[in-house]
Amino acid sequence: MLPILPVILSGGSGTRLWPLSREAYPKQFLPLVADGEDTMLQATWKRAAPVAGRPPIIVANVEHRFMAAEQLRESGTTPEALVLEPCGRNTAPAIAVAALIATRESQDALLLVLPSDHVIRDDHAFHAAVHMAATHADAGKLVTFGIVPTGPETGYGYIKAKKGGGVMDVERFVEKPDLDNAQRYVASGDYYWNSGMFLFKASTYLSELRMLNPQIVSACEAALADAARDADFIRLAPEAFAASPSDSIDYAVMEKTTRAAVVPLDAGWSDLGSWTALWEVSDKDDRGNAHHGDVIQINCTDTYAYGNRLIAMVGLKDTIVVETDDAIMVGHRDSMQDIKEIVSRIKRDGRSEAAAHRKVYRPWGAYDSIDNGTRFQVKRITVKPNATLSLQMHHHRAEHWIVVSGTAEVTRGDEVVLLTENQSTYIPLGVTHRLRNPGKLPLELIEVQSGSYLGEDDIVRFEDSYGRA
Repeated sequence: MLPILPVILSGGSGTRLWPLSREAYPKQFLPLVADGEDTMLQATWKRAAPVAGRPPIIVANVEHRFMAAEQLRESGTTPEALVLEPCGRNTAPAIAVAALIATRESQDALLLVLPSDHVIRDDHAFHAAVHMAATHADAGKLVTFGIVPTGPETGYGYIKAKKGGGVMDVERFVEKPDLDNAQRYVASGDYYWNSGMFLFKASTYLSELRMLNPQIVSACEAALADAARDADFIRLAPEAFAASPSDSIDYAVMEKTTRAAVVPLDAGWSDLGSWTALWEVSDKDDRGNAHHGDVIQINCTDTYAYGNRLIAMVGLKDTIVVETDDAIMVGHRDSMQDIKEIVSRIKRDGRSEAAAHRKVYRPWGAYDSIDNGTRFQVKRITVKPNATLSLQMHHHRAEHWIVVSGTAEVTRGDEVVLLTENQSTYIPLGVTHRLRNPGKLPLELIEVQSGSYLGEDDIVRFEDSYGRA
């Protein structure tokens, strides 16, 4: 049998879990489940590792490349490939690129396709389902994992299986139903929730996709042929990849192929598609409350709270409260799907809270915008050991740097100086400068910006270790 090669899809924005999940730092990079410190991406790989015959292929958004690489490094693995999408084109092209890599750069493989933001409580049941599916996938089936429904859920698509046991042929895929149809599907015992997880040979998937939607394959081949290699990353050619039709694997292949099969999976699965879903999979007290962080509650029932500062809740029922450094979200559990409307309004108003947190992560470390006003901004900056910011200058702002801890090597024009704790420097407007941490411990400093314009786009990069110049 061919080796199993996990393909982990990590390109989503996760805005349904706003304000914790945002475009620049979506849910797959967050540790959302309370019983572990692993992020969703890390948990996905660790769950797949026992059945994997090769390191994973990761498909991620180009803006998330360093987060994905760092989190996998922390998990003790180096991906077989870390593919960067210049734009989102849905799952069919993303999987096609992974399949092309599997067949061109190595032998064929069984691709275990996994979204990076799902919860599975019973790893043993998941592994058993993968082993059951593997024989059929090796024989040419496109196997999907159908979740044994726990109720008439209207938020998922359904899969109707032909009569049988074990791995069954698919009779049809069904769009998200209304409540009456969902109740009928569950009562019949023939339907499963569509999980978005698959197992098939790379060559089989490409063969079916080439027959059913050849434009996707052609575009992905061109994007991979002209891809740029950047350290551990494969940067798909932007124009070629953007030319691919944007389509899900369900529409492009699974609903049309004659090779579709489904294996039932009863393993405590959730796609964490809303705060209500996260409440459902969280550990709760005897009144149904699931609280994470510093929370005091009095007479609350079936509530969820997540935050860093003190959250005080009195007499609430069926309520979700989420607190971050720059936003608070409060809502009824039954209305959590409407968060997308909040995010849309934030974008329409030109606000930044839809895209980024107050603390922004960079490949060299992070900065936290702790205060701002007319013509000034204050940031707390952390630089990793041996990391270096770009050589840059600003047209509209000057900067003051005060070292809190660690050692800073500062390039300022033609001058290079070392600063240690409680020392400071001034970068005048228009002067080329660079910051480096030459030490073995993190560098922490306070940056005070002053000027007529303080936006992040007022950066002119001349040199950069991370390909941003």
